[in-house]
Amino acid sequence: MFATAFGEYDIKRLPVRQNDLLQGWNAADEYVLDYLASDNKLSSKEKILICNDSFGALAVALHQYQVSSWSDSFISHQATLLNYKSNELDTDHLQLIDSISQPDNHFSTIIIKVPKTLAFFEYQLIQLRLNLIQDCQIIVIGMVKNMPSKIWKLLEQHLGDTRTSLAKKKSRMIFVDVDKDIAASVNPYPTSFQLEETDFTIINHANVFSRESLDIGSRFFIQHLPVNKQVKTVIDLGCGNGVLGLSIAKAMPEATLYFIDESYMAVDSAKQSFHLAFGEQRKAFFQVNDGLDDFKQSDIDLILCNPPFHQQNVIGDAVARQMFLQSKNALAENGELWVIGNRHLGYHKLLKQYFKQVDIVASNKKFVILKAVN
Repeated sequence: MFATAFGEYDIKRLPVRQNDLLQGWNAADEYVLDYLASDNKLSSKEKILICNDSFGALAVALHQYQVSSWSDSFISHQATLLNYKSNELDTDHLQLIDSISQPDNHFSTIIIKVPKTLAFFEYQLIQLRLNLIQDCQIIVIGMVKNMPSKIWKLLEQHLGDTRTSLAKKKSRMIFVDVDKDIAASVNPYPTSFQLEETDFTIINHANVFSRESLDIGSRFFIQHLPVNKQVKTVIDLGCGNGVLGLSIAKAMPEATLYFIDESYMAVDSAKQSFHLAFGEQRKAFFQVNDGLDDFKQSDIDLILCNPPFHQQNVIGDAVARQMFLQSKNALAENGELWVIGNRHLGYHKLLKQYFKQVDIVASNKKFVILKAVN
């Protein structure tokens, strides 16, 4: 139970797991709520923007105010809605804003949870600078271990001077005094690079993995991708910037491609990259979603997947397990799921729980590529 000065709430994580020992909030959430509850720091008509609220814990606690939640995570937004519903809260004053969109309201309080990617943090600061009002209260929060010194440098570069709280339960708050003389910067994101041995330009928003060059895992996977002219439908699951799907699209021009990720920035990056490569006439679908929820009992021929082994800053296999089970349900009979992962993750053991046949396609000292047949 999430006990706060604003009430007690049941906060669930997504994906929901039985007997989940992980909680959907941390000490930084508790710290900032204790601070806001003291000395009447919020008015009854407060307009609050919460950035990167992992599972909606802050939005739920502050539901009595006008709350907007700005995130790159579809799962975060779905968790927020789930937790409003499970706590029987009204969503009339809740606004969910995806990371590609610009928050257009003028907020009196902005709470920024430090994201894992500093480029995304910088992107958010630059965008927020456009709509700041006088005397806006800006509080940056996080666990001390996840707050490198560059956080302060970026805040002072784009917003103004900072003051830091004492650490409490290994968490910290940073208060920002907005300097009106700091001019808004031109946002450097998205960026791009040319995909090796192709003419493809890969577009990368700020929160996309390996946005400056092709990562070594994808490079290894591309070298061993299946080419089967009989394949009609392919899903790039957890597509990131879409390099796997683009490579398959080039090798199998008759196939219909689906690019799916829970990151708004990832899907938009893949969409832009695909249209640059093939034009608007090549058929493909781009979907922000929690995995393959919309593909149950489907007839997909091939799924490519490089599953994340962490969710925010928590390492685990919950996301990979969900992807593998969803893939089994989405694939046609004898359809194939191709997975790449670090060798030590042991994905072959998980895959054997769901698929009738699992084979090693290729491996090196760091990665293994597995083929699972439905």
